[in-house]
Amino acid sequence: MASEQTNIRVAIITGGAGGIGQAMARRMIRDGHRLALMDIDGDAAARAAEAINQEAGTNGVLALGGDVANPGDCEITVGKVSDAFGQVDVLVNNAGFGASKIRPDGEKNLLTIEELTPEVWGKFMSVNTEGPVQMMRAALPGMKERGWGRIINVTTSFFTMLRNMPYGASKAALEAGSSAWAQELDGTGITVNVVVPGGPTDTAFIAKEAGMDTAKMLRPGVMGPPVAWLCSRDADKVTGQRFIGGRWDESLPDAEAAAIAGSPIGWPELAASTVIWPDD
Repeated sequence: MASEQTNIRVAIITGGAGGIGQAMARRMIRDGHRLALMDIDGDAAARAAEAINQEAGTNGVLALGGDVANPGDCEITVGKVSDAFGQVDVLVNNAGFGASKIRPDGEKNLLTIEELTPEVWGKFMSVNTEGPVQMMRAALPGMKERGWGRIINVTTSFFTMLRNMPYGASKAALEAGSSAWAQELDGTGITVNVVVPGGPTDTAFIAKEAGMDTAKMLRPGVMGPPVAWLCSRDADKVTGQRFIGGRWDESLPDAEAAAIAGSPIGWPELAASTVIWPDD
């Protein structure tokens, strides 16, 4: 069990069986954290957890099957992790639904408006936007009770938000929400931050049919260092920030790397275009 006197924490990583989820887990287990890999593919989560446990010589990684689009699964997952490890300190909302699930080449030959049926649009929103909300609702009561917690949301690049529909729209909504939730939870001991790779990443999330050159892609491991740092006490006062994994320089002290890789969540420069704002 994690305690208030230690840096050892209990974390849930959604989409934990995927390439980015596993990369974050492998980095976090080095710091001794207890981890739960939640994934809609429970068998894949179990294989990933077993591999990481063997590599690290630990039994601190738990696998759970569950769909973040199902609020009941979100509640059950938080309950099972709390039963296994005592509490949930960190929630990494990493699970995602991409265009390759609709059409294998969809990441490059983008989905057209004609393809965006209500069912397709709803699937993206239920996993990429609603899923993180329901996971937060399940995890926040315990975090608030203990006065400490980390919410880390994985969104996407600004270019993708404006180009790749409806994936971009679902992630833009999560980005905007992350800024609002950071403000809502300010002063509670719970921080809300965003971490993104910084471009296409070499994982199965992008199908081979997309025809992208994997040699030019980012490696999923770039997500590990910023997430690990955000879980530390050194990041206690860091909230409302977005960190680009591909810009994190591990040769630098964490605070310096964070300063280079980080910026405020969202698009604060757009505030200058506001003509009028109602009084509080």
